[in-house]
Amino acid sequence: MAPYHWVTITTRGASFPSSAVPAGTDIDGAPIYVGRSFFNGDWLPAKVIPSKHVAYISYGGKEISVDKFKVLCEQRFEWIPAEDGHVPVHSVVGGKTASGEELFIGRVRHQGSQTVGKVHPSHKTCYIAFGGKEIAYKQYEVLVLQKP
Repeated sequence: MAPYHWVTITTRGASFPSSAVPAGTDIDGAPIYVGRSFFNGDWLPAKVIPSKHVAYISYGGKEISVDKFKVLCEQRFEWIPAEDGHVPVHSVVGGKTASGEELFIGRVRHQGSQTVGKVHPSHKTCYIAFGGKEIAYKQYEVLVLQKP
């Protein structure tokens, strides 16, 4: 069995997997989970907020809400500090650009929230979607698969 898998969420009110990977909380206290979504030819890491029935991605300087996304499931992960585009060994690939560059699951603390983002190694940055904007961080945590 694979150490983790992605569950597709496509409709409002769809049941949310109990094994979804938690990542933090939004500024209103709502739980945030790890997800990904396909947008403009890219698979992008996403912050999933079940209470809002959407996920959010960062793209082209903006925060974009999406209602079709996948949620990461299973619980064998840890968050490892990193910076400047670095990703530790066994980091979870959360997406891929249309040109083939892998994107990783990152998270940062921002304005009272702990939120998911995309680590874009060639940009040496973790981008988050927040308040309608794409915000860049040089220091972040990366989701890593725990050793068995």
